[in-house]
Amino acid sequence: MLSPLRSLKLITAISLLTALLAACSEEAAPSQSATQSTQPPAAVAMETEQQLIERALGIHERVITLDTHADINTSNFTPDNNYTSDLDTQVNLPKMVQGGLDVAWFIVYTGQSTLDSEGYAAAYANAIDKFDAIHRLAEEIAPDQIEIAYNSDDVRRITADGKKVAMIGIENAYPVGLDMSNIKDFQERGGRYMSLAHNGHSQFSDSNTGERDQVWLHDGLSEMGRKAIAEMNRWGIMIDVSHPSKEAIMQMLDLTRAPLIASHSSARALSEHSRNLDDEQLLRIKENGGVVQTVAFTSYLNIDKNTLYREALNNLTGSIAASLGMEVLSSAEINALGEAERMLYRSRMDEVNALAQPRIESEVNAIAAPVDVGDFVDHVDYMVDLIGIEHVGISSDFDGGGGIKGWNDASETSNVTIELVRRGYTEEQIGMLWSGNLLRVLDDVQRVAAEIQAE
Repeated sequence: MLSPLRSLKLITAISLLTALLAACSEEAAPSQSATQSTQPPAAVAMETEQQLIERALGIHERVITLDTHADINTSNFTPDNNYTSDLDTQVNLPKMVQGGLDVAWFIVYTGQSTLDSEGYAAAYANAIDKFDAIHRLAEEIAPDQIEIAYNSDDVRRITADGKKVAMIGIENAYPVGLDMSNIKDFQERGGRYMSLAHNGHSQFSDSNTGERDQVWLHDGLSEMGRKAIAEMNRWGIMIDVSHPSKEAIMQMLDLTRAPLIASHSSARALSEHSRNLDDEQLLRIKENGGVVQTVAFTSYLNIDKNTLYREALNNLTGSIAASLGMEVLSSAEINALGEAERMLYRSRMDEVNALAQPRIESEVNAIAAPVDVGDFVDHVDYMVDLIGIEHVGISSDFDGGGGIKGWNDASETSNVTIELVRRGYTEEQIGMLWSGNLLRVLDDVQRVAAEIQAE
């Protein structure tokens, strides 16, 4: 919790003073650039695990922590049921306070459907519902606890005031429909990044999911997609490349006048998944000046490790379900059920999962370790080494499939900082990874937009 973090200030200060006095007895070390520390100072190397944690928690409190991807359900944004309570969600205000997460990008997500007027109308209504929900939380339900930020200065001001920060990302431009003026409208509603596709080809862009069957709609971007890049540059919306196809991403990099981001992707070299970015893409994003927000999604971090873990977990839950006389269904089979049957099935699976919970450590984790914070920071390390720390950030994909052992909800956010400290990252570097790099890109995108509007 933040209050314990604050209580560690004095302890942390004493630890740092001790380290400083020890360092002063040695020859002065050369100044360190903003690259990963390969060798921690001798005084730090001798610290105990508890001292390391205390030092990390002090850093965690001082830097601005920003997560670029948290999905929402608008049923959790009503006057009677909302994020001021510790709901059964991975992100809410109590969990943000407990874990010291300062900034959450709430996502206006729309699943891909038909490319026709009916599909566009339903998608637009869904998007507006989510925009309205985020504004309702910050402006009506809990304005004393959270505020929407529209630029980096807002982020710093709001955090300095002691409040949490909401920012808005748009996952899938499908709700724009065929009306390009909706791009400006979404920007005015607070959208500060947008992806041109999700899981399925949109009217703007091919999706990474085309790799499954090699069926493409546009061979990258459509003509509308090319125009959308120009409009996003014009209105100061960061281009998000986490879901489009590789060919579409490379075309976006050719077209954009501003840096772009991958809001929740990891390194394909470490885990083979079409949602991850290969080295060619990563190097192009470095050249572009953009940033890749490493994502805490198990299969994107270590697909082989996650497969073994899921098999062990499924064996356990399957055996428990069988003992209760029920069968575990696939996602397709669940979706094929009627609403009443589906609710009954999920209620019974909640019972199965509750019975499995106390047995997971000995019967699952002992056989197949879960993907954890260490695997997450492996991707951070890899990308820092390849493209430089200035181009790497952090995201969770909470409430959208994300979550790993050690960072399974916002209340555990400090564990990421602890692991970064353990790997030898400095406070300056950790501040860059958590928020500095992403906010720098936002500043650049908004500066370019002002230049374009003045032309």
